[in-house]
Amino acid sequence: QVQLAESGGGSVTTGGSLKLSCAASRINVRMAWFRQAPGKEREGVACINSVELTNYTDSVKGRFTISKDSANNNLLLQMDSLKPEDTAIYYCAAGPIAYSYCPLAQIMYPYWGQGTQVTVSS
Repeated sequence: QVQLAESGGGSVTTGGSLKLSCAASRINVRMAWFRQAPGKEREGVACINSVELTNYTDSVKGRFTISKDSANNNLLLQMDSLKPEDTAIYYCAAGPIAYSYCPLAQIMYPYWGQGTQVTVSS
């Protein structure tokens, strides 16, 4: 069992930055950020495995950075150069300990946070 709680969402204008944080009961597992925009399916944004190998969806490569703050058991998502299409509820998710490539598929993550809203205006 992994407990998760996101924070750090908010409203910014195009080109701005936000940093999301997810407080986790354990951090040495496969973890990911997903997002869901109004009227759209939930999609994977970025994931990081137990040895901190990462994977990103194409639309955020070069703009978002996923990382772990192991000292504080936090999963982080630094979001730069934000665009209106990044507007969504962002969810933190966790799976088992995993050393291989991390997939951006919801089914691989049984534990979820409540989500935090990110709004980017033009």
